[in-house]
Amino acid sequence: MLERYYTVELEGEDEVVIQKSRFIGHVRRVESEEAAQAFIQEIKKIHHSASHNCSAYMIGEHNEIQKANDDGEPSGTAGVPILEVLKKRDLKDTAIVITRYFGGTKLGAGGLIRAYSSTTSQAIDTTGVVERILMQVVQITVAYPLLGKVENELRNANYRIEKIDYLESVTFTVLVEVANVDAFKEWITNLTSDKAVSTLGEKKYIETKA
Repeated sequence: MLERYYTVELEGEDEVVIQKSRFIGHVRRVESEEAAQAFIQEIKKIHHSASHNCSAYMIGEHNEIQKANDDGEPSGTAGVPILEVLKKRDLKDTAIVITRYFGGTKLGAGGLIRAYSSTTSQAIDTTGVVERILMQVVQITVAYPLLGKVENELRNANYRIEKIDYLESVTFTVLVEVANVDAFKEWITNLTSDKAVSTLGEKKYIETKA
């Protein structure tokens, strides 16, 4: 699992008019090629009367799956420019469909490349980009006399406390970046004079706006 990466918010769209042609950018986060293809077909069904529904997607931790489709536009003027925006911005697990309603004015190869690239960028910006950070769930159990000290220090250090369980002892469920787990455990040991019990749970991603 990657420690951190960028992707888009779940879904969004935006529209640009260029030389009387409407370019509608549709964006969705996808985690498989099947989901990406389903999204493309969904947009094609909605915009079945459009001149073109060009698309690209990039999926996988190491961008293993990359596909682009010009959908009838001159070769290399639509799908590849969309994909290049995804590559440049390093957006994983992202599918884009750009719907074009032809307005009567031909844009030429250079114009088409610019139109599809700029519509992709605008649609991504409107949808929003997030950074996903891999966190380790750590449970810290201490006796009640340490409750105030540990809670205050966790909050002062800006650690994310998911919950606090008040049972025979107090257990803090804390999210720690995976790269910092060893340092965190050492910090807790020093903070409590080795009177805390640390238990590792699952790993999971959190999202912050990029």
